Amino acid sequence: MSATAAGALFVVSLVVALALVHRPLGDYMHRVYTGVRHNAAERVLYRLLGVRADAEQGWAVYARSLLAFSLVSLLVVYGLQRLQDRLPLSLGMEPVTDHIAWNTAVSFVTNTNWQAYSGESTMGHLVQMAALAVQNFVSASVGMAVAVALVRGFARRKAETIGNFWVDLVRGCVRILLPIAFAGALVLVAGGLVQNFAAPHEVTTLTGGVQHITGGPVASQEVIKELGTNGGGFYNANSSHPFENATSWTNWFEIFLILLIPFALPRTFGRMVGQLRQGRAILAVMGVLALAGVVLTNVFELSGDATVPQAAGAALEGKELRFGVSGSATFAAATTLTSTGAVNSFHDSYTPLGGMMPLVNMMLGEVAPGGVGAGLYGMLVLAVITVFVAGLMVGRTPEYLGKKIGAREIKLASLYFLVTPMLVLTGTALAMGSAEQRAGMLNSGPHGLTEVLYAFTSASNNNGSAFAGLTVSTPWYDVALGLCMILGRFLPIILVLALAGSLARQSSVPEGAGTLPTHRPQFVGLVVGVTVVLVALTFLPALALGPLAEGLS
Repeated sequence: MSATAAGALFVVSLVVALALVHRPLGDYMHRVYTGVRHNAAERVLYRLLGVRADAEQGWAVYARSLLAFSLVSLLVVYGLQRLQDRLPLSLGMEPVTDHIAWNTAVSFVTNTNWQAYSGESTMGHLVQMAALAVQNFVSASVGMAVAVALVRGFARRKAETIGNFWVDLVRGCVRILLPIAFAGALVLVAGGLVQNFAAPHEVTTLTGGVQHITGGPVASQEVIKELGTNGGGFYNANSSHPFENATSWTNWFEIFLILLIPFALPRTFGRMVGQLRQGRAILAVMGVLALAGVVLTNVFELSGDATVPQAAGAALEGKELRFGVSGSATFAAATTLTSTGAVNSFHDSYTPLGGMMPLVNMMLGEVAPGGVGAGLYGMLVLAVITVFVAGLMVGRTPEYLGKKIGAREIKLASLYFLVTPMLVLTGTALAMGSAEQRAGMLNSGPHGLTEVLYAFTSASNNNGSAFAGLTVSTPWYDVALGLCMILGRFLPIILVLALAGSLARQSSVPEGAGTLPTHRPQFVGLVVGVTVVLVALTFLPALALGPLAEGLS
């Protein structure tokens, strides 16, 4: 079988598997977030947190609860790293330096999981599990909670509340992420991933002189990293390490986990607003953008349109042979279309245009399908902008799902879209304007610019993947990227929750003859077009100086 045919079969099988679970998982998540009963484990957690589970919150209280929880999480993760040498299961590791501890704490609390360190030589088991792996769960659940709060804003009429943050957080972890993670970890262990308390790369001599290499609690951390679209890896080689991604079928399974919840959430959205066709329209937009990203990444890498790949016969530099070109390219596309950020190959070694595609995927706002929860609320914000643009064309007040999109709503949506480009372009400009920071680039010229641009795009979009080739374990980069992560996460969340509160207070507007149908292919095409145009207008100059210039040279 040719590499192209194998790649096509790989992608088609993923699409089929995701289609099979889309409806049951989407319906299940709808029941989770709309149910009124709390199970025993949840009631215990509510008592420990001092939460009144049946009391709902307005958007401002919801936002304050979310920010307070995230602040406490940040302090706990930072503290565990700084006190590592005094904790059990530290494996003799020294305390993490202050700037890396800050960067890592912000990274995992914001669901970015950018790593400016080598995991196996920096973190002991307790920090890996109690700090980082816990945040893999709760930071993902925070994103899902925000998405559900926005959907309630569309679904409710003349309401002052959008749910209870603590209930949404706990249910997301207990009823969705934990059960799927447990089942997924068993599958990965069966596929060859390790799960124990041995030191990383510890060699044990068994009976008969056979040596067995052990590696720590990797399987459980790996599955929640993919399921929660988190990018952090136990090992520095991330998902190219055989202890994190053993075979070609575990590679397929990890991509499946990455896309599982984000592609099921549109079904949940459709059920919650009482219009399944609206959910299908959002799913179609995500699908079109995702398929384009996956196909183009594969095409650019399989074509090997660069000097070295043409001489070698394939673009295999920086890729694991057990995954091949297509398995690596599809993984790269999936992790940058979502907010996963895991890598099973090194994007710095991709062809110029192949390396550009993960960058473009993140610049789309990671909405195809995006991070767990974050992708859905990002796509709904783009839908609001689209109906506003369409309303300008026909000269009438735009409406979406029976809610008027007035001045307040479009201001909030516009500010949401502007946050990430501001952080990306400002951070890149500051780094490129400093000779000291440019010294961290492995390459000069357009490729060096791409390395810096990629780092700030990944941090600001809470993706977490690295292009490689850029030394970022310095105080300046750790602080700057940390600020991009925290602002890129919480400013959009506050704007989304404010939008949810504004929409919830509105009454329903009946559809009229001039109402734009938002469930038809016409609207799907409009949202895709608006997304691409907005990204092109914002980032095309930077791309032209980086990967496009390199690819055309």
